[in-house]
Amino acid sequence: MAETKSASSQSSSARAQTETAMEDLAAQVAALREDLAKLSQSVAAVGQGAKSVVAEEAQEITEQLRERVREEPIFMVAAAAGIGYLIGLLSRR
Repeated sequence: MAETKSASSQSSSARAQTETAMEDLAAQVAALREDLAKLSQSVAAVGQGAKSVVAEEAQEITEQLRERVREEPIFMVAAAAGIGYLIGLLSRR
């Protein structure tokens, strides 16, 4: 009978340890979810910043190209024809 009480108390102890471990694990999972949410917000903010920088740079390059076309239209037409000719040669292969 003493053995039954001992086994029962060990079983109760094991259940208590298991429940404690499960609660700790649940808390860790919740903390990880919060960290992932914060990380995703940070990554989104960085992405928006990079997007705006790239958009500004593209706008600046476009303006420079337009300015150059206005200054030297014949050269730009010749350059466009040359590029078209090269693309045509490459597409035949």
